[in-house]
Amino acid sequence: MHVEVPVPSPKKDEVLLKLEAASLNPVDWKTQKGNLRPLFPPRFPFIPVTDVAGEVIEVGSAVKSFKAGDKVVSMLIFMKGGGLAEYAVASSSLTVHRPAEVSPAEGAGLPIAASTALQALKSAGAKFDGSAKPLNILITAASGGVGHYAVQLAKLANLHVTATCGARNIDLVKSLGADEVLDYKSRDGEILRSPSGKKYDAVIQCSTGVEWSVFEPNLSENGKVVVVTPNPMTFVKSAMKMLTCAKKKTVPMVLMPKEEDLKFLVGLVKEEKLKTVVDSRHLLSNAEDGWAKCMDGHATGKIIIEM
Repeated sequence: MHVEVPVPSPKKDEVLLKLEAASLNPVDWKTQKGNLRPLFPPRFPFIPVTDVAGEVIEVGSAVKSFKAGDKVVSMLIFMKGGGLAEYAVASSSLTVHRPAEVSPAEGAGLPIAASTALQALKSAGAKFDGSAKPLNILITAASGGVGHYAVQLAKLANLHVTATCGARNIDLVKSLGADEVLDYKSRDGEILRSPSGKKYDAVIQCSTGVEWSVFEPNLSENGKVVVVTPNPMTFVKSAMKMLTCAKKKTVPMVLMPKEEDLKFLVGLVKEEKLKTVVDSRHLLSNAEDGWAKCMDGHATGKIIIEM
């Protein structure tokens, strides 16, 4: 439903943004469907979406690092939302400057998806200062929102990447840097076996519905499966493996939004070391089309809403 509401006012530590683009994430429609009730949303009416790019219109009294006219990328506070709108307020601590080299769509794709990919890789042992030891990584659903960033970031960390995706996206995932790409519907894709026979030091599990019994034989002695969309059972399995001192582990991934991560990612896009693959663009007036595509679950890269 499209409605007119008052333009929000920033609190002392917030900035008011005139939005140029937003990106959709699965958590957005899951919130709409009530999957996160009774916690989220905390009240109605609720404007969804957190990942945005835009221009600063007004700053709160305590904000010193931004001024009107600045172009920025921001992750809005999840409990407040507000991204599917022309204007939104954002915390200054989760807002970063967007250089001219980074388009609104490229920037808006980053906050949740790219930050999740970055933190998942760090949890797997990846380092981005050149000090990392060689690791073999499997990334499932590698053409999706989190996956396509994970492939690129893993290669920046000099990891060996095996990736899975649908047949239509194999060339794309190879172009992002993956060393080996499996059609997830093929025999090797179903059992997640590396074509080169490598065991995985870590799996970045961006897909759902894959059992531990499929991952386990493909893991190295101390391999781990980092689950980017954990459910309650993921935490139970993780705790059981810790209690039994198992060498092979399940690691639930819970995103911790960080300004430093967002700055790092925007910088990579500026330097053309990271790119946002745009699945489709939809005007705010037709946002429901992008919403339906996000719910379908087969987007390649990010779905962008433009204001």
